Formats: sequence, C-alpha cells, structure tokens
Amino acid sequence: MRILHTSDWHLGRAFHRVNLLEAQAGFIGHLVTTVRERAVDAVVVSGDVYDRAVPPLAAVELFDTALHRLADLGVPTVMISGNHDSARRLGVGAGLIDRAGIHLRTEPSAAGTPVILRDAHGDVAFYGLPYLEPALVKDEFGVSKAGHEAVLGAAMDRVRADLATRPRGTRSVVLAHAFVTGGQASDSERDITVGGVAAVPAGIFDGADYVALGHLHGCQTITERVRYSGSPLAYSFSEADHRKSMWLIDLDADGSVTAERVDCPVPRRLARIRGRLDDLLADPELARHEDAWIEATLTDPLRPAEPMARLTERFPYTLSLVFAPERAPDDPRVSYARRLAGRSDEQVAEDFVAHVRGAGPDAAETAVLREAFDAVRADHTVREVAR
Repeated sequence: MRILHTSDWHLGRAFHRVNLLEAQAGFIGHLVTTVRERAVDAVVVSGDVYDRAVPPLAAVELFDTALHRLADLGVPTVMISGNHDSARRLGVGAGLIDRAGIHLRTEPSAAGTPVILRDAHGDVAFYGLPYLEPALVKDEFGVSKAGHEAVLGAAMDRVRADLATRPRGTRSVVLAHAFVTGGQASDSERDITVGGVAAVPAGIFDGADYVALGHLHGCQTITERVRYSGSPLAYSFSEADHRKSMWLIDLDADGSVTAERVDCPVPRRLARIRGRLDDLLADPELARHEDAWIEATLTDPLRPAEPMARLTERFPYTLSLVFAPERAPDDPRVSYARRLAGRSDEQVAEDFVAHVRGAGPDAAETAVLREAFDAVRADHTVREVAR
C-alpha cells in the first residue's frame, strides 16, 4: 500500500503579516497532483489542519475544497486533530464525511477503533490518535498521572489490544500528534510541555508498522518506522534551512517500510542575515537573498536611523528586524530578552524566585510552580476549544 504522509497544514496562518492562503492552496493542489500521479492508495494528515481553534472563513473554505478534491480522487484519507485544532469543530460531520472516504479521527475514546483499508495483501488498520492533552484525557484513559507518556502509552495499549484481535498479517499505521524524543523543534510550534516534560520515547509506538507523526515542523526520521512529515510551508525563520516535503511510504506485504521524500512548492525562500547595517547593504555575497523573505539581525552598537526603510531598498521582502548590538556579555546594557533567550517560562519563574529571595525554589516549590504552569496551559486549551 502506498501512503502519502503529511501534517501541520496550519490553514489560516500568516507569516509575519504575509497572507499564506494562496501558498497553502498551492500546496493542496500539489498534494492532489502527487496523489494522482504517484498512484497513492491512502493519504494521512497527522494533525494541525488549522492554525487555531476558530479558523477564519477563508481557511475553512480551503479545507472544504481540499476534502472535495481528495474525495473526487477516490483515494481514502485519514486525518486527526492536532493541538492547534479544535477537535470538536474539526470532527463535526465526521460520520457523514466518512462515507466519502474522508476519515476524521478527533475523539480520544476512538483511539483503538481503526479505519480498515485493504490492498492485494490484506488489511491495513489505520489508528488515529488525535492530540491528547493530558489534563483533559487522563480520566478517559484511566491514568493517575497527567503526562504525555502516560496518556499516549494508554492509547497505544488500546491500539495493540485491537490489533491483536485482527486477522494474522494485518498491518498497522498509527497517526499521532506529539513531541517524540529525538525530534528537532522550531520556533513556530506551540509549547505542549507538561510537568516540565514535552517529549515521549519512540518506543511507546512499538507494535505499529508505520507511525505518521505531526507537530514538529521539520521533516525528520526518528526511526525507519517513526517519522515526521513536517509542515508543507515554513512558518518561522527558524525553518529557513528546512526542506519542506511529504513522505511517500510504501508498506509492503510483510509490513516493511520504504520511504521517499516528495518536495513541496516553495512560495519564496527564507534567509537570515546578520551584521551591521552598512555592511549588509554593501556585501555582494548577499545578492542571492535579494528576492527572499528576510530576517535581518543588526549588530550596530547604536541603533541606526530608519533601518527598515534602508534595508527594504536592497531587500524588498524584509519581514523581520532584530536588534542585537555588539556588546560584551557582562555589559549592563545587554537586553533582558537576550538574557532570557532559550529559557522556558518555568525556568524564568525559578530565576525570579532566586533573584528576590537569594536562593532558588526547593523541590516542593518547584512542583507547585510546575503544576501552576500546567494548569494555566490546560485552562487555555479548554477555553480555546470552548470558544
């Protein structure tokens, strides 16, 4: 069976004020063409179809177009909800849409109920594990500790239990939206840390022939059977070096996997440039970036006059301007933002405690801080879904 694995469409998202809807429509067209020309048997979309719980109408219309085009091909599609989606909204009409060969899996309770597709060698069971917010699904899965590993492990126990009841030789594909250990993150993914831990081990998916992951925006291989497709478009300058693609997976009769990357269209290249303003404007080596979307980091000791206006004369697609003056690390003028770079919210809170008290929080206090951050994040998720 030939499977096209994609994820993280984020329909409705902009890139530094640039509307990406046309580029997203171009990707949908590319996906449909790939399905038709490469004789794809099934499409899997591993979450974050939309960029937010209540997407703009234009994004909903594009999703509707995508569903119609996929259904017209007669190629089954399996989709799950991600942490950016409202599972309830995305799942509206799932029973009816199912009849058209578009299988939306947004309910955690259905983790062990597969979509069964068939090829010349028998059944392939597709298990959709939507994004599992630990605080919201721990009761459903009967786990005492609200953590990603616990709830995903319980969901996979249901998958393995169901698979054990299937005819011998049934192959399995699991769709999941999670941060798996070994994956490389970028700036455009929403933090899903719980209890100070975001990642789950790849071994949690043992027993599946192929695991189609979503959430991280870089296409990457965790193991030969566990892969991220990444997002089809770049959504932050941290993805400037990404090669945006989908995975074309051939699942053989014995469950072995062969994978090929299929490149996605690039609406405009991304580039990050750094240096003093006059140097950036004069450097001939930067000519290759003049038609790219630009993030410029200026290192001038003193902020130059009208930097954006001057930059856009040479680099008309400059979208982001960052100031990082050349200063010694112990210079008191080093910005607060630079001192906090790379530190989590919890670490910043711990630093604050140490600053005002003279010593950092003890183990019990650290646990209280962690629980507070988890509670706020879970409450935000509930409020967003309920909108």
